[in-house]
Amino acid sequence: MSALTKAKGFKKSKTGTYLSMGTTAFGALSVAKQVKKARLEHDTLKLVDAVVSAAAIVTGLAILYRELKRLGDDDVLLG
Repeated sequence: MSALTKAKGFKKSKTGTYLSMGTTAFGALSVAKQVKKARLEHDTLKLVDAVVSAAAIVTGLAILYRELKRLGDDDVLLG
């Protein structure tokens, strides 16, 4: 199996899914800073942008969690 084939399969593995969840959750730190800054500046438009970004992060995490559950269902060792 070539390295490229292994790399393509990594995204659909449990480890790859956990890594994706971690990087997505890490984006929440940026959104939290964005919300704090928008509130201090009383900037409604920036606050709306931060809320939409937070919703995208939550949705992304939910999709990744669903994918993780699917991978677990397919696992022979889990039954």
